[in-house]
Amino acid sequence: MYNIAIVEDEVENREQIRDFIEQYSREKNVPVSTRLFEDAPSLLQVIRAKAGADSQVFDIIFFDIDMPVLNGMEAAELVRKMDENVVIVFITNLKHYAIQGYSVGALDYVLKPIDYYSFSLRMARAIERVKKKQTTEILLSVGERMIRLDSAEIYYIESANRMLNYHTEKGTFEVRGTMKSCEEELADYHFVKCNHWYLVNLKHVSAINQNTVTVAGYELEISRRNKSAFTKAVTDYIAGGL
Repeated sequence: MYNIAIVEDEVENREQIRDFIEQYSREKNVPVSTRLFEDAPSLLQVIRAKAGADSQVFDIIFFDIDMPVLNGMEAAELVRKMDENVVIVFITNLKHYAIQGYSVGALDYVLKPIDYYSFSLRMARAIERVKKKQTTEILLSVGERMIRLDSAEIYYIESANRMLNYHTEKGTFEVRGTMKSCEEELADYHFVKCNHWYLVNLKHVSAINQNTVTVAGYELEISRRNKSAFTKAVTDYIAGGL
């Protein structure tokens, strides 16, 4: 479930954006929960009330820039002090305002008047950015120890002799398992096979050469069979973060 906030002082625009989000949700089968705010202080009050909580209040915020009391740009600066991960998309009828959005880590902007096609492209990028920030925690049974790992800490996983070697920020851990089950467990967290033996975390890919990929400083072979799909996955991953 993606939690989305719409901060827009004009009721017609606010409801239109809500309707576009719901349409996107139906078309793409993406579960969403949408909350509407008529001004920025109301949003900030909700976020402050949850400050320090383990769970994130909103995954995506659509901010109108031109609002009374506190404009969207000023409000976004305050949001960033409380939440570094929320994806921010600005709504404006003045294109030059969008450039200022980079100072608060805004992903994109939507120009008024809003049309569904343009909005859906921004929505897709925002969802992809949220996915890239998401991680999962896994437990590895290493000898008599249980190792707790965040998926973001894993560089790549190597299959050898019915064992899996997890190459991570904390070192390398060998556990018994199959590549198939590992691939299924991490499929939603941008792990892709570059060949039969290696499952790569795209977060740590720094370069692709003709037949190799650099992952956290390690050179891994890209098989001819996997090259097309792997290269596309890396390209899509990078494009989703621009």
